[in-house]
Amino acid sequence: MLSKLNFQFIRFSTLLAERLRNNFYLYLALILSLGILLDASLFHVGADMKQKAFDLVVRHRIVVPKPDPDIVIVDVNEASLAALAPDYGRWPWPRQVFGEFLEQLERQQPKAVVFDILFSDADIYNPDSDAYFNDAIAATDNTFFPFLRLSEAQDNLSQVKPGMIPGIERSPAASAADPTATVAVVLPHFPAALKPGRLGTHNIYPDPDGIVREYRLYRDDYGWRLPSLPLAVGRAVGGTIPSQDSMLLNWRGGPFTYRYVSFSDVYRDMTAKTPKRPADEFTGKIVIIGSTAPSLFDLKATTMAKAHPGVEILATAIDNIKHGDPLKFWRGSVPYIVLSLLVIWLAAAAFYRNIERDRFDRLFGASQLVLLAISYIGINLANVYIDLTAPVTWAIAYFSIAKIYALATDRALQRVLSSNLPAGGGDVEVSLMVILLETPQPLGEAMLKKIRRALMSKTHMHCRVDELKATQSGIWGLFGDMLAVSWTQADATAGQEAAELLQALPGILARQGVSADVSFRQARHAGRLHDDGDTAAQWRVLFAQAIMQLENREL
Repeated sequence: MLSKLNFQFIRFSTLLAERLRNNFYLYLALILSLGILLDASLFHVGADMKQKAFDLVVRHRIVVPKPDPDIVIVDVNEASLAALAPDYGRWPWPRQVFGEFLEQLERQQPKAVVFDILFSDADIYNPDSDAYFNDAIAATDNTFFPFLRLSEAQDNLSQVKPGMIPGIERSPAASAADPTATVAVVLPHFPAALKPGRLGTHNIYPDPDGIVREYRLYRDDYGWRLPSLPLAVGRAVGGTIPSQDSMLLNWRGGPFTYRYVSFSDVYRDMTAKTPKRPADEFTGKIVIIGSTAPSLFDLKATTMAKAHPGVEILATAIDNIKHGDPLKFWRGSVPYIVLSLLVIWLAAAAFYRNIERDRFDRLFGASQLVLLAISYIGINLANVYIDLTAPVTWAIAYFSIAKIYALATDRALQRVLSSNLPAGGGDVEVSLMVILLETPQPLGEAMLKKIRRALMSKTHMHCRVDELKATQSGIWGLFGDMLAVSWTQADATAGQEAAELLQALPGILARQGVSADVSFRQARHAGRLHDDGDTAAQWRVLFAQAIMQLENREL
């Protein structure tokens, strides 16, 4: 029973190989091309692969840009919260603390003071403290404050119109801006902070998987452009403004890469009778005041870490704009589609045209490594991320399926020729033609495979072409460069196809670059495989008879 099922499977595989032949590779490329288009429009598996690959490459790159030494983060950390609690209580502290800090800081003439703290409400218990901080802000021209963009779903509940947001611009992409629209935002409470060019959103928008990789530079709402805080700071310090609405962050490292100083340490020293810290510690610096305290919940998952301080994400964005070096990459699905289709159809063409398989296998493996190397080298040396992960994955999928098909059909044809016939199957007419290529020097394995595949492309019946190489060791090398063409269930048309192959062989040799002085001779022997004997043994006898017939031609 198992023998019969095995034979039927072999017959089915052989029929599949005969019917499809190399067209299978084109059908497979067509199916995978459809899969690429569906993925780009619906499933987005390739986009997810791009994000994971980007994280891996960035975390393990060799050339990592250094953080700007002129960016300093004044950290309201847990130590600062504990140190100032006896005097000012729990967070939030009275705004006078920040007013005093700002006054002392301005004496050192920093380039910019950036608050990563949203002062959204009045301190109704300390109005004098709020007034003090407002006066301190008013005395500066280099302070920057954030405002919060709320969900668009809340816009109809807001009373803030575009004209009430300092620094808002008309969007170049919009045909008209709506001055009557309302925008749900939380602006700073202090009038002195509401200055054009000194405000920006500090919203951080993670990717769908929850990881922060990009920073949104501005938002377009109702024909109006809301600038981000890094964009406002970057413009003020003479940075290079990207043309896109968001930038792929060029991370300087993991958390705490930038220079940090504790807020309480600096504040205590500033207000001491005899300060011990350098008097020019913040001169010419971009000072960012924010918090890494876990209790204040300003931690985000990023490419570099699962818990990255939000203030350092802000610092990275400012650093990227200041130096004009955010990572560049191809946006949208078009590059993904084009590259994936390109590699798949190149592979399909190679399989379809029967390019020498061993050589193609080596070239394919090397090409995939080269593509991944290009992606890695680009992000290290040119700040360019070329996402080739998904195209490489599609190419490997195509290559694997095509290779399995080639091997499976090849084995099926072999087993039909060499396996035992099932009982009651009857005798089978077969024909075997041997062709001896007479050359001064062996043609070599690669050349023989090319000739064999070229002959196979000329066949129409159920047949197989194999080669014997003169480069083999021992007695097999004495056979010379030989091709063996075998037909099973042969009839009168086998002889006609044999004649056609012999007629095509000189042209095949010429196209493969074989020397014109190479000649060939052949012999064809027909026989019968009996169902009551060892089929493999009968094939060996037929081969020996064909060889004898070949040599008898010269007797």
